[in-house]
Amino acid sequence: MKRYAFIALGLLCVGLGAVGVVVPGLPTTPFLLVASWAFYRSSPRLQAWLLASRLGVYIRDFERKKGMSRKAKASAISCMVVMCSISCIFFISSTPVRIMVAVAGLIGCATVGWAVRTVTDDVPVGE
Repeated sequence: MKRYAFIALGLLCVGLGAVGVVVPGLPTTPFLLVASWAFYRSSPRLQAWLLASRLGVYIRDFERKKGMSRKAKASAISCMVVMCSISCIFFISSTPVRIMVAVAGLIGCATVGWAVRTVTDDVPVGE
């Protein structure tokens, strides 16, 4: 049962990470890191699939740098706050959907702010 819960969590986080690639304000890397962790604990095959996929580049970049710089964190959190706020104020009329977007934004900001390690030297992405 525990294994299936980790697989479900991993798949949910992969989905949210994939949405985060195209939706400004929704983080990608934190969700993919949680998915990788969940797959590590439940299914090596799914973890290998994730790392080999196009989304795996986000995880590999994070692993190489071992975290994010303060500037990158500030930029990511600012972008999430601005885009979630704009979405909730101007584009979403349904209160339950507004709450879901606000909660997702808060989770993303908290994850980037506290769960992601801060590094001092910036390694360029893609190298």
